[in-house]
Amino acid sequence: MRYHRPETFEEAVRLAAGAPGVTRFLLGGTDVLVQLRSGMVTPDVMIDLKGIPGISKVMRTEDGGWCIGAAVPGSKLGANADLVADWPGVVEGIELVGSTQIQSRATLTGNLCNASPAADGVPGLVAASATATVVGPHGSRIARVEDIPTGPGSTSLEPGEVISGINLPRRGENGGDAYLRFIPRSEMDIAVVGCAVNLRLDGDAVVEARVVLGAVAPTVLVLPDAAELLVGTALGEGELEKLAAAASAACKPISDKRGTIEFRTEVAGVLAKRAAKIAYSRAKG
Repeated sequence: MRYHRPETFEEAVRLAAGAPGVTRFLLGGTDVLVQLRSGMVTPDVMIDLKGIPGISKVMRTEDGGWCIGAAVPGSKLGANADLVADWPGVVEGIELVGSTQIQSRATLTGNLCNASPAADGVPGLVAASATATVVGPHGSRIARVEDIPTGPGSTSLEPGEVISGINLPRRGENGGDAYLRFIPRSEMDIAVVGCAVNLRLDGDAVVEARVVLGAVAPTVLVLPDAAELLVGTALGEGELEKLAAAASAACKPISDKRGTIEFRTEVAGVLAKRAAKIAYSRAKG
């Protein structure tokens, strides 16, 4: 295996574009190194991105949003009080990944590119309408986060492309988000179901909503019909029951040792209700 540590994204792209065989980018390494040691993947080329300036920074953008460098670990996101105040649901997702030790290494970008249907960091990003800055042989482009994973372990990134950072929009007034998951154990497990909800209010009424499910389909599910049920309401019990039914109806899960189709379908509705109530409460301040 060849190991490279480029100093710019342009250099990283050139290395990846010209590399033979299997290429892997190294950020926190909490996925790729485990896969390497278990024999799931044997890279011919490993490109360590951590030496690129700015890749480990969290920055406010000029329009009041956020840019999260590809190598920023979850522990650093959780320690950023301003980011947590703006997007608590996004931070909740990545903070559920692994142990305290893993938190010092695991990144949102890595969680996204690993393309697990059960990734905890992805539903919150999608609910927030986050985008990714993708650098490749033909320059840079902006991609919606929900368009990156295309199936378990696969992404829409072209050969030579790499994500340099995640972009969150300006939070704005009267907004709130939340992420919840169900796991068989109390911690350090993989989501059986995950749900993220992002809301914006005008007074007591919901005027914008995004509802996203994880671990119930090959990729995250965005539920526009379920979100539309909330718009124009004060999130009463009737609306919450309709949301739960819509979330359950949208599921496309499998049965495995962690949960059956029937169980995942039921839990998706329960989590959608709970996450919506938390997001609403946060939007109210």
